[in-house]
Amino acid sequence: MKLLVGLGNPGSQYAGNRHNIGFMAVDAIASAHGISGWKSKHAGLLAEGSVSGERVLLLKPQTFMNKSGDSVQQVARFYKLTPADIIVFYDELDLAPGKVRVKIGGGNGGHNGLRSIDPQIGLDYKRVRLGIGHPGKEFVTPHVLGDFAKADKTWLDPLLDDIGRHVNLLLNGDDAGFMNKLALAAQGEKEKPAPKAQSHVRQARPAKPQVELPKTGPMADMLNKLFSGKGE
Repeated sequence: MKLLVGLGNPGSQYAGNRHNIGFMAVDAIASAHGISGWKSKHAGLLAEGSVSGERVLLLKPQTFMNKSGDSVQQVARFYKLTPADIIVFYDELDLAPGKVRVKIGGGNGGHNGLRSIDPQIGLDYKRVRLGIGHPGKEFVTPHVLGDFAKADKTWLDPLLDDIGRHVNLLLNGDDAGFMNKLALAAQGEKEKPAPKAQSHVRQARPAKPQVELPKTGPMADMLNKLFSGKGE
C-alpha cells in the first residue's frame, strides 16, 4: 500500500491558492482513478482505492500547512507504513510554473509542510515538487496564498490531468518516466508549421499571359517548325 499526500490548507477560501496545488494533485488522482468516499480521519480527509491494481490511500491533511506532519504521522502509524511507502505532493517556489521534480529525501527547502512532516516520519519519503514560480522574496506570502490566475489554466489543467493519468509510474518507481510525461504536458500542443513560403524570385515572377497562337499563316508555319524540331 502507498500513501499519497497532497499538502494545502483546508477551507474554501484557500481552495484556489497556489499553496494548495498538492490538494489539487491528489484530487486529480482521485478523479482519474474513480476514488471517492473521502472520510474525516486522522486529522485529514482520507480516501482509499487502487491505481493500476495497487492499493493506495489518498490524504489531504486538515491541520493547516504548518502542522501537516500530525496527520501524515497518524495515518502512517495506523497503517504501519514506512517513509518508502509515502509520496508527498507540494508547491515549490524554486521551480518555474508547471515544472515538476521528484526526489527522495533531502531538506525541506523552507516549506512549512515538509518542515512539519520530516521530524515525525523521517526524511526518506518521495517528494513531488510542483513548480509555482518565485515572485521575489518580499512577495512570497501573497504569491503562495494567492489564487492561480486564469492564464495559469493553460499549463495547470494539463499538468493535473497528467499527474492523475501517470501516477502509476511513481508507484512503480519510474520517477524519470513520470517527470518526462509531465514535461510533455507542460509544453502543451506544438504549433503547426506555417505553410512553406514561395521564394522571392517565384513571387516576383509574373504569370505567363495566355496568348492565343495563330493557326494559319506564316507565323503558324514558323511555330510549327520550331516546336516540332524541324526548323531549318
